[in-house]
Amino acid sequence: MQALQRSRSRIRTWLRSAALFAVASVVVATPVSARAADRGRRADELDQVARQRFGNDAAWYRDRIPFFRSSDPTLDDVYYYRWQIVRAHQRDLGGKGYITTEFANDVSWQREPEASLNDATGFHVAELRWLRDRRFADDYLDYMLSGGNDRHFSDYIAASVWGRYLVDGDAAAATRHLAEMRRLYDAWYDHLDWSKGLYWISPLLDATEYTIASIDASGGKDGFFGGEAFRPTVNSYMFAQARALSQLAALTSDDATAKDYAARAEAIKTRVQQDLWNPALGHFTDRYKVNNQFVTYWQPIRGRELAGYAPWAFDLPDDTPAFGAAWSHVMAPTGFRGPAGLRTVEPGYQYYMRQYRYEGTQPECQWNGPVWPFQTTQVLEGMINLLDHYHQTSVTRADFMQLLRQYARLHYQDGRLDLEEDYHPDTGRPIVGLARSHHYFHSGFDNLVLTGVVGIRPRADEVLEVNPLLPSRGDPQALSWFRAEQIPYHGHLVAVTWDADGRHFRQGAGLRVEVDGREVANTPGLSRIVVALSRAENAPVARPINRAMQLDRSGFPKLSASSGAQPEALHAAVDGRLWFFRELENGWSPEGAGDQWFELNFGQPVMLSRAELAFLADGKRFDVPDTVRLQRWHETGWQAGEWLDVDAPGVPIVPNGVTNLTWAPVTASRYRLNLHVPAGRQIRLVELKMF
Repeated sequence: MQALQRSRSRIRTWLRSAALFAVASVVVATPVSARAADRGRRADELDQVARQRFGNDAAWYRDRIPFFRSSDPTLDDVYYYRWQIVRAHQRDLGGKGYITTEFANDVSWQREPEASLNDATGFHVAELRWLRDRRFADDYLDYMLSGGNDRHFSDYIAASVWGRYLVDGDAAAATRHLAEMRRLYDAWYDHLDWSKGLYWISPLLDATEYTIASIDASGGKDGFFGGEAFRPTVNSYMFAQARALSQLAALTSDDATAKDYAARAEAIKTRVQQDLWNPALGHFTDRYKVNNQFVTYWQPIRGRELAGYAPWAFDLPDDTPAFGAAWSHVMAPTGFRGPAGLRTVEPGYQYYMRQYRYEGTQPECQWNGPVWPFQTTQVLEGMINLLDHYHQTSVTRADFMQLLRQYARLHYQDGRLDLEEDYHPDTGRPIVGLARSHHYFHSGFDNLVLTGVVGIRPRADEVLEVNPLLPSRGDPQALSWFRAEQIPYHGHLVAVTWDADGRHFRQGAGLRVEVDGREVANTPGLSRIVVALSRAENAPVARPINRAMQLDRSGFPKLSASSGAQPEALHAAVDGRLWFFRELENGWSPEGAGDQWFELNFGQPVMLSRAELAFLADGKRFDVPDTVRLQRWHETGWQAGEWLDVDAPGVPIVPNGVTNLTWAPVTASRYRLNLHVPAGRQIRLVELKMF
């Protein structure tokens, strides 16, 4: 533990001294009226960007996401597309709040009825923590840490909570579920080999089926099940969780618990570096837990896997030349670097890219060579740490940008943005390609842009640190300019601007950092900037409850419609999922034109005063209805047994966005939407929410 603390202290000292020598903070006093005018101008510009990027759905993004623009249009396009993925995977569970899903569609192995999976939580929270609306991360973590995490797969949720705290600085939110995080951590003792001090797992339950361990443990015949091994992945996760639990306990002044988990983290770190480092391969690799006719307990696997870089994503390895040299394999064409992306296994492996599993004739998921955004993200997270505060000569900032751009290109298929599960490393074409895979969310991108390209290094102390990992001007991988703004950090809004020659923004060459609209520091080159920044209060989390959400298909609200009343179609209109991706059908469509209706029966009186309606329009088959009227069922008095119009002011019906209806509060047990469908068209009610 003392060695770990000394190492951290040296890193912090080096970072701060380097930053202080590199930059002097510049505070610019600006008249209040000028600042207000500038804020208004900036708001108008960002509103325009949101409308250009997201069309009629711009309001959701404008009020929530950090904005990013750069000299690389592809990075920009993918950055904003990835926020669309985030938006699409927010499932509104009504009283349970929001969760983030991995698959847009239901899959057989999800946790019912919420459709959650715990393996992607780390990637989800890493992206969500940058939203100005903190509800999504807050609700999701509340759900996962109130029984939602069933340990179906490996994860590192405590480390995710700590990572979120580094951005928002909310100690109360970070420590609210500390007892449950400790319980989950201790539950993984069922996967600890006490004699080795290391955790083991089957590759399938590590969300990486068909690895070297599982294929070789089957004698090369299969690899979906089996292959239990001590893996760099799960042990890095448990190291990161123990370290996070130590840090979180320290926030509550529980020094004994902080010391206990720091010691656990140090013990795992020691074992990983001692026993999972493979000197012959110069890489962190699995060792077998299983013992059978094909493989032997404690024997190392016989090849390098991309999973061997996971320790750096969590800052586990010591800063040594031997460990740093492992990164030479990531850029080698005969190693992990494929023409279209990072291979999960090096091509020299005997069963590289052999397809074992199919759904019908369609190839299913495997990790014996295909490119996976999941592990590509993990590698880039590790590379960001490596380039920021390790000393090595294996990879450069140009390498990072080259891999990030290669990863960005994977998001395109035939000129259309649609991220899928895995890809062929030679062609970049999707392998799995199943309907469930469209706009898949088990990876990250925007967090890579904000922490790597923009260079925000989230910290627990009252400091803002910025270190963009861009190569110098003139390098083919350099960016000549970028601006990132509306970035939430410790209760403030941060903006970072880079202009290599000063021509783009006409404010002079260099790097500039603003806090709450005021420039606080600048430097003429790509130097690290460190400035003191006291915490401010975060905006309170607003939690309006969607009463129309139907979680249980057999429960309330009961649904009916004039036509197109198949149970799944009706449920899809109130299942808490909202997106406008045409590849993924979602919602209710009545049959035929003219007057149609959609009814919700709550089974008891419910007071409502607001609704949100989302309709799909594709310019071909689907259009918005001509008119929408909301009605309530009158149950008493002389009008009992009649549908009465709710007095909601008429508003334009928005295609591919949200139409808001408001009215004076009314109470009823049944409500109905009356819709008039245009002749020759269909409508699709993607989602109806009522508050």
